[in-house]
Formats: sequence, structure tokens, C-alpha cells
Amino acid sequence: MPEQGTSEARFTVETAKVLAEVAHNRQKDKLKRPYREHVLAVGDALEDFDDDIRIAGYLHDIAEDTPMTRQALLDMGVSERAVGIIERVTKRLHDNPDDYQAGIRFIAQDHDATLVKIADNAHNSLPERVQALAEKWPDRPPVTRYADARPVLYAAVPEEEVRKILARVNPWLLEELDDRLDEADDTDYENLSYEEAPQDEPVETTPQGETTPLVETAETAEPGGAPRD
Repeated sequence: MPEQGTSEARFTVETAKVLAEVAHNRQKDKLKRPYREHVLAVGDALEDFDDDIRIAGYLHDIAEDTPMTRQALLDMGVSERAVGIIERVTKRLHDNPDDYQAGIRFIAQDHDATLVKIADNAHNSLPERVQALAEKWPDRPPVTRYADARPVLYAAVPEEEVRKILARVNPWLLEELDDRLDEADDTDYENLSYEEAPQDEPVETTPQGETTPLVETAETAEPGGAPRD
């Protein structure tokens, strides 16, 4: 416990947000827009997750595009976990930085890094941005790799987590996600038999007309086998 009159410095989400703004303040993206808008959008998209993931979201490009080092982040109070996420999504630290899809597969091996990359991918895939990039480079669509990366990233984390991120940063991708899930569902609904459909648990009727499960479950029994009231 710290001595009276001292306090432990804590690197907060708000601190990460300020650092991201300052670190990327003079940088521009491919469309000559302030790059800080991108990193802030990625961090904002992760609002439904814990602080380490949100901090990594705001700082996801700080090791890629600034002189900031791992030790400098740790010295500032960024957690080992958040720094690890930042490093995993930093392309220049990958074994083969020029192999984008290999990098995506490497990121997808880690749950937390995948969430950050999904947010990054989604913001880069906003319809207005995709259109602007296509108009600027009509002969070489620059966002095809983002579309190719999404199936790998989406398969690495629970679907509901993907939906939370997309709903915040790029709701237009939700329709694409639903279409992808429909394509992956190979159930033959036209010829699905009644016996194959899920069956409700059998119940019995009490004299008062109430229904109770015929099979006692862990949720309906007290330790030792006595049913709960």
C-alpha cells in the first residue's frame, strides 16, 4: 500500500486519447486528412471493452508511425498487456512486414489484438473513404486487402463482439457480416425434417396448472439433490 501522501500514477483511457492526438497531430492519411481522426475513431469503436483494449485502440499506430518505444510506453504507465496488443498490431514488428495477410493471421491468434484490428479495418472501410480512395487510385483499388482480411479477423472472436465494434464505427459492414454468415450456413432448411428440429424439454403439469421440468438440472437442484424452492 502506498505511503500517505503518495499515489500510483495510472495511465487511463483519457490519457491514451490525449497522447494519440499529440503523437499523430501533424500526420496525414492517404487522403491528406488529419491522421489523428483515424486513431481516435478506432479507440472510440472499442468503448464496450476493457481499458487495456481501449488504450491499445487509441495507441494502435503509435509504434508504427512515431518514435515511441515499448519502454517509453511502459515508463508512462501503459500496462504490459496493452503494450503487447500494440506490438502485435504493429506491421513493422512482424516477421514479414510486406506480407499483409500473414500479418492478419498473426494478429488473429490473439483475441485482444483482433478486436483492435477489426476496429482499425472497419474505420478504414467506411463507404465514403472507400469511394474517395477508389476515385484517387481507380486502377488499383487500395482497400481490397481490408475486405480480404475481415473473414480471418471475424472468425477469431465471438460474433457479438464484432457486432459491437461495427455498430459504433461502421454500421454498413453489419450487412456484409450477415451476408457472410448466411453464406456459411449450409443447413438445408427446405428439407429439414421435424425430428431434426430442436425439441423443447418435456414438462409435467402440476395440479395447480403449473409446469415443471421432468428432468432435474443443476439450476433447479440444491446441493445433495434437494430441489430448490
